Amino acid sequence: MEVNKGKGEPGLQNPAKQMDKPVHLHAVESMLPKAVKRRVHALKRLQVQCGNIEAKFYEEVHELERKYAALYRPFYDKRRDFITGTVEPTDAECEWNSDKDEEEELSEQIKKKIVIDPAKKEDATPMEDPKGIPDFWLTIFRNADMLTDMIQEHDEPILKHLKDIQVKFSEPGQPMSFTLEFHFEPNSYFNNAVLTKVYKMKSEPDSSEPFSFEGPEIVDCGGCVIDWHKGKDVTVKTIKKKQKHKGRGTVRTVTKQVSNPSFFNFFNPVKAPPDGGEMDEDSELAFDFEIGHFFRERIIPRAVLYFTGEAMEDDESFDEELEESDEEQDEEEDEDDDDDDDEEGDFDPRA
Repeated sequence: MEVNKGKGEPGLQNPAKQMDKPVHLHAVESMLPKAVKRRVHALKRLQVQCGNIEAKFYEEVHELERKYAALYRPFYDKRRDFITGTVEPTDAECEWNSDKDEEEELSEQIKKKIVIDPAKKEDATPMEDPKGIPDFWLTIFRNADMLTDMIQEHDEPILKHLKDIQVKFSEPGQPMSFTLEFHFEPNSYFNNAVLTKVYKMKSEPDSSEPFSFEGPEIVDCGGCVIDWHKGKDVTVKTIKKKQKHKGRGTVRTVTKQVSNPSFFNFFNPVKAPPDGGEMDEDSELAFDFEIGHFFRERIIPRAVLYFTGEAMEDDESFDEELEESDEEQDEEEDEDDDDDDDEEGDFDPRA
């Protein structure tokens, strides 16, 4: 868009002429004439009002998600029944047109990516007629890059009992949130049939920073208490430590429990900073929020594609695009910095 320089409002001077160094964009407003600044303030009020409408938009999107979750439910229930072997799909339900060559090529790629421990090789040998789809969710955890680092070897026998993962959305009139439900078949590790993780969301502009609003964001999360069977809690480990009495010099052995790396720590999350304090993007809580979003947006709706490995290719392509975009942005910022260092002359806030 062309800008007609020199034809602005009478009295609007070039503030750069009054300064020895370039004016940063955030300082432009302070250099404007009072009449123009007054109109800019009016525009900001309009911007806040638009933000409030945008918040209403996202509330309706959440309601649509809740509505369509109910429509997806029968298909997800049938998926669960096929996975667990409760129901055997009919021949018609098993019909699928696919390119055999592409399938074989994809299979070879997946084999190269998935390393099987020689000690477990016998367990990896396919059974003649297994029930349902064995280790369906465990395989997904192993395949998905975001999840594979979360699971430990001692988690795997437990995750073999995972039969479904569901997402539930908050009801109308309730604060915006979604709940992940992990459904387990009866097992020798804990009594819970369902483990839950609730993610609380905020979808309204912050009164102190209204222009930072970009849609709903997760602000807190809560887990659940796992009723472990005695000696089966994989989130803790028992260590023995020798202590020497300072006075008598006697030595005693003290037994204590300490935290143990495990996927099931996911259900005992770190609490969010009080009073909405700022959160480090690299913090454990920020990663937890990212995982919750990943389950909701990717794993649950596209489970079979993570099981087969097809979704992994999509994720890799997306990651590559992001990396390229970040590199291009960094290059542009470097160029802009160089230009700022080299440029001299007037700065016109009307341009």
